[in-house]
Amino acid sequence: MARTIVRSSLALTPAVLVLHYAFGVSGTPTFVLSAIALAPLAFLIGEATEQIAEHTGPGVSAFLNASFGNAPELIIALFAVDSGLPNVVRGSITGSVVGTALLVFGAALAVGGDAPADRRSIALQAGAVVAATLLFLVPSVPGWHGDYRRHSLYVLTLPVAAALLVLYVAITTYNLRRHRAAHTAAPAEGAWSLPAALAALAVATAATAFVSDLLVHSLDAFGHALGLSQFFVAVVIVAIVGNAAEHGGAVVTARGGDPRLGAEIAISSAMQVAVFIAPTVALLSVLVGDDLPLAFRPIELVTMGGAAAAAGLLVANGRTTRREGYALLGLYAVAAVAFGLAGDR
Repeated sequence: MARTIVRSSLALTPAVLVLHYAFGVSGTPTFVLSAIALAPLAFLIGEATEQIAEHTGPGVSAFLNASFGNAPELIIALFAVDSGLPNVVRGSITGSVVGTALLVFGAALAVGGDAPADRRSIALQAGAVVAATLLFLVPSVPGWHGDYRRHSLYVLTLPVAAALLVLYVAITTYNLRRHRAAHTAAPAEGAWSLPAALAALAVATAATAFVSDLLVHSLDAFGHALGLSQFFVAVVIVAIVGNAAEHGGAVVTARGGDPRLGAEIAISSAMQVAVFIAPTVALLSVLVGDDLPLAFRPIELVTMGGAAAAAGLLVANGRTTRREGYALLGLYAVAAVAFGLAGDR
């Protein structure tokens, strides 16, 4: 039933494109429809990569999930750079890390109940987010004084971005070796054919690009209509929409009887955004618009580092509980209120 609803919702993509380009609909209606349309697209990207994995094995699957599973966040960020909205970029990065480490992780534990946790893997990935937060201090601290968009901060960002990508490759390689499994030659019964899966992935990614463009360009109108800051819209709403695939996958997996895997999906997504998406956007920013320094505000650094630390400490005893899930959800609510009070830069 859930898959049927999601697949039916894919019709929103052509609908929002026709309304905008054929009938000139813009502003708040475009933002709302674009945000809703991105959710099923994110699920389709995630499902397509899983189907490709049936034919390619775990190694290529991990690469595809890193490259395309976070495609909505990456595409949204690049369009925001091109539109001259650095606050939206950094806000969506912050919101993705905090949202997956607290909101999604917490929801997975709350619906999954008490269960053992892969302490080593979660601690490693949470530690990587904390390390990324510390590295972000290099361009961030000088950015607290003067113009936070100046080129000298981007120069400081380059070695930070390179170090984060090296860290991402190291962690991904380590986890692949730990979780190495034999790949059967034949895909599971009912799996998509490889050409069909690749076609679905290509179409979903292209559609995500068009819808993300509309979302970014209508963000200001939506914020003004509701009296919300640009930063709050990016850090809460855009971040949740961009991570829809991971959100749904983690919670559904946990509710289906595997809270350990649900927790792993959530914290892995947080790590990917901090250690892979953020530096990638920074490096590509010069190709699509102005260069983007990874200069975050104190509230952004504190919430990212704090969320990762809370997730890592929570699994220190090798188990997770429903009560701990509720505690993480409460921490996310506190963070969301703080984001609302922070306003724009």
